Amino acid sequence: MSLRDRLAAEIAAGGPIGVAEFMTRCLHDPQDGYYATRPALGEAGDFVTAPLVSQMFGELVGVWLIEAWRGLGAPPRTILAEAGPGDGALMSDVLRAARLDPAFAAACEVWLVEASAPLRQAQGRRLGGAPRWADSLAGLPDDAPLLLVGNEFLDCLPARQFQRTAQGWAERVVGLDDAGALAFGLRPAALAGDAPVRTVIERSPAQAAFAAELAARIVRQGGAALLIDYGRAEPGCGDTLQALQRHRKVDPLASAGEADLTVHVDFPAVLAAAREAGASAALLTQAELLRRLGIEARAAALKTARPDRADAIDRQLQRLTAADQMGELFKAAAIWTEPAPPPAFEAP
Repeated sequence: MSLRDRLAAEIAAGGPIGVAEFMTRCLHDPQDGYYATRPALGEAGDFVTAPLVSQMFGELVGVWLIEAWRGLGAPPRTILAEAGPGDGALMSDVLRAARLDPAFAAACEVWLVEASAPLRQAQGRRLGGAPRWADSLAGLPDDAPLLLVGNEFLDCLPARQFQRTAQGWAERVVGLDDAGALAFGLRPAALAGDAPVRTVIERSPAQAAFAAELAARIVRQGGAALLIDYGRAEPGCGDTLQALQRHRKVDPLASAGEADLTVHVDFPAVLAAAREAGASAALLTQAELLRRLGIEARAAALKTARPDRADAIDRQLQRLTAADQMGELFKAAAIWTEPAPPPAFEAP
């Protein structure tokens, strides 16, 4: 029985479920969840992330981590962690960049925060014996400074959706239509604030909770984090739930467990949660981050070394930084402790 059919049977017996629970089941159901059973990254899969667009992305994240480590006073042991490391491409590029500073490379104890068994296998194939794994932040060591990066991790954390109706706010849920198929519906919800009828807002306690836990660790252990994802820089509204399969948007209800399911990151809530936990936090666009870290110079160097790939490198640069591609939609949030902000986040 497919996940879609199992969900339909459970809903028929117990009633509708919220969008957040639906996301969790679609992504992590042990039997049929997307990440638990069939994650597919890359051009031949369902979606492409920045590390798969160009090596420049991971190399510059590696430079950011080296400089952040130096800003901590170059501690002799540091937990270098990635949350949601995909197939290991980003960490592979980070570790290659780490060779620029052998002391940094020697200081790092590499950890991957990953619950998916298929992705752990892919990461192990790419990275060899370098990493250790933890199912969650709680599994990371807490006896050394923490440097953590997460790229397209927060968008997979579940979110609730609320819609304004003529009678007030209602929560969007997944129930059954008259034919017994999965269908979106509404149930009354206690939510403050006014908005035009049909307005949809999203709230992700899971995104905020991750930021709060991460910030609390950084406050205790020292360190810094860089979280890069697509999402809002300001509070806003709109339905951003989407399912991706073979690089196309598909019906999330018809493809339960068969497609990647995401929402835009609520960066204002993420930053607020980090600050409430006692850390400092700031936000840039992905384009601002990469340009401040020197992506144009890196692209020029790569074109000099490989003139036969100059056009491809230019296309990669545009993909990562152009306003109509990844440059503006994607944001980079830094979380750290005083006194000094990490690289690229210094006040202008």
